[in-house]
Amino acid sequence: MAIMAVFELSGMTEAQYDKSAEMVAGRPGPVRSPEDWPVPGLVSHTAAPTADGWLVVDVWESEEAFREFGEVIVPILNELGVQNPQPRIYPVHVVVTR
Repeated sequence: MAIMAVFELSGMTEAQYDKSAEMVAGRPGPVRSPEDWPVPGLVSHTAAPTADGWLVVDVWESEEAFREFGEVIVPILNELGVQNPQPRIYPVHVVVTR
């Protein structure tokens, strides 16, 4: 079952987000496709600034795929000084893409 992971990262900056994306992709520059992720299973990734930090919403093919990614992203966020990078997880009912 697909899941949605919602990270509300209070205090995270655009520079920290950009650096985390580079670390995830393993190369300079922004992430551009699911192939940039170090584990398979990403359906979509959306990130945006908020009034007090950063919001990231990912859809993953399964909770297992997301948990595998969590083993990568949580240490990266901790290394960058992002506080409390614990997402809320929701089962997905519908996904619509182009």
